[in-house]
Amino acid sequence: MEADIGLIGLGVMGQNLARNMAGHGFNVIVHDRIQSVTDQFIKVAGAGHLITGAGTPPELAASLKLPRRILLMVKAGIPIDQLIEQLVPYLKQGDIIIDGGNSYFKDTIRRQQTLKPAGVYFLGIGISGGAAGALNGPSIMPGGPETAWNHTADLFTAIAAKVRDDLPCCRYIGPDGAGHFVKMVHNGIEYADMQLISETYFLMQRLLGMEPAEMQSVFAAWNQGDLNSYLIEITALILGKKDAVTGIPLVDLILDLAGQKGTGRWMVQEALELGSAIPTIAEAVLARCMSLVRSERITAASQLTGPAVTVFKQRDEFLVNIREALYASKICAYAQGFSMLQAASKHYCWNLNPGEIANIWRGGCIIRAQFLERIKEAFQHTPQLNNLMLDPYFKSIVLDAQSSWRKVIVSATEQGIPIPAFSSALAYYDAYRQARLPANLLQAQRDFFGAHTYERLDRPGTFHTDWAISGDEATSLKIHPDFEK
Repeated sequence: MEADIGLIGLGVMGQNLARNMAGHGFNVIVHDRIQSVTDQFIKVAGAGHLITGAGTPPELAASLKLPRRILLMVKAGIPIDQLIEQLVPYLKQGDIIIDGGNSYFKDTIRRQQTLKPAGVYFLGIGISGGAAGALNGPSIMPGGPETAWNHTADLFTAIAAKVRDDLPCCRYIGPDGAGHFVKMVHNGIEYADMQLISETYFLMQRLLGMEPAEMQSVFAAWNQGDLNSYLIEITALILGKKDAVTGIPLVDLILDLAGQKGTGRWMVQEALELGSAIPTIAEAVLARCMSLVRSERITAASQLTGPAVTVFKQRDEFLVNIREALYASKICAYAQGFSMLQAASKHYCWNLNPGEIANIWRGGCIIRAQFLERIKEAFQHTPQLNNLMLDPYFKSIVLDAQSSWRKVIVSATEQGIPIPAFSSALAYYDAYRQARLPANLLQAQRDFFGAHTYERLDRPGTFHTDWAISGDEATSLKIHPDFEK
């Protein structure tokens, strides 16, 4: 029997997606570069299911219905290009290769252009939800030629997570690299969200002297309200686990070294290209970098002094402050992510729909949270909303949280506790609400040393000043438009 889809790459995500597809009635043929992995998976999952194995990529391609649909679940980068080279000679016009990994969106655009002359379609699909999501229903963000998507929509909408009214967390995002770009932004927000929660844990530990079991109760309670989310939920579960051998809370035995796979770094790099301000997400990426210099930090801890930490006695009151600061900071992180989506949509002509993207993220994915429903509603009410903080609901939250937010950051700073994500979120809020920033002096400096010109408040046009002329007065020389820098 010809299979409905081929899947190459039997890591945990690949295996669980294959099970998910078979569970929804699709015939799946799978292949892994290590034959024993393919054989073992078929032995465990193939019996009584709609899953068969292929020894080679060409064998897999030959066993598929037309147009062929082949999902790649392998490491991003060169492995994707190598697989494409192996597959193309065995494909026909109209066949579809689908990259379901965390690929860089510009690589996705390049691959689409490379395959276009052969008439082979290439889709870049962001899939979020981890191993459990892959098995039970992930959030899916497809990008690429819409014609190709129409040939695959039945399968991916079937396996996606479902939210209220059985709505699938899967919708066509846009052309070329749009799907992988949106997944990259999802991951960037995830970085910020995780860092903010980790800083919350740090504050509870250092300023309030709380043990993991006490923190577990707090996070579990928070998860019943506005902070309800997958990441808050799993944080409570983590804090409740004890090491089976020592009986010590397991979190206390884990080295403070945080890895990353590149999507957060790509987002920060792309934000610089787009001129999009995402300081909280950038700080979250840099915090992981700081974690990796552990040996240096251990040395510095014995040489660089700071204030002595005093444990607060008014625990309940300060927990309320932390909760409000966390919620406000999370809003800033999401605001930065959605602002970047809008900037990219304009730059790449993708016509992204922020409300629909929020809808896709409501289930299945790592950043799924109750307040994504509020984000969806914000963009439905104001499709051209420039920043989430200007929506009435989110504006009221950040305004009401200001006092608590500032108390938390001041207290942490006074006692030498680093909370870069919290601090950058408040700085982002304060910068965004300023009608005038000190960039006027900065631009004057640029004009002084590089003749980069400036604009004035009191008259139109572009100007340059010879700042080195002696005396207190300076002349603004209007630059002809043909010579503007």
